[in-house]
Amino acid sequence: MKENEISFYIRKCIFSVYNELGPGLLEKVYEKVLAHELQNNGLSVKSQVPMKVKYKDTFIDSSFIADIIVENKVIIEVKAVAEIKNVHHQQLLTYLKLTNLKLGILVNFYTDYIDKSIFRKINGNLDY
Repeated sequence: MKENEISFYIRKCIFSVYNELGPGLLEKVYEKVLAHELQNNGLSVKSQVPMKVKYKDTFIDSSFIADIIVENKVIIEVKAVAEIKNVHHQQLLTYLKLTNLKLGILVNFYTDYIDKSIFRKINGNLDY
């Protein structure tokens, strides 16, 4: 399955979780429920994935933890904050760069309009 198809299922699952739970819960709740929903839709899901960072010629263990990785191709960064800031977008772009994955989804569940709180990020450091 390619990234675009995976992102379709991710969006579908995000809407399902939001419509069932609504806003106002902790980030960890949305993360766990979203992972569960993705798995129920037949996707391979890893949660709270410790990632290594290559710094110069050294790999450093557990340098950051990805919220959710779907099909080993797409990172989902889950937020439940009053306002998505530029640093949240930059955080996901850094994760994409460090993992060499192509696509990331940033979602903020603390919103009145979930459709305006889902952001696709593409790794600009890859040659396609």
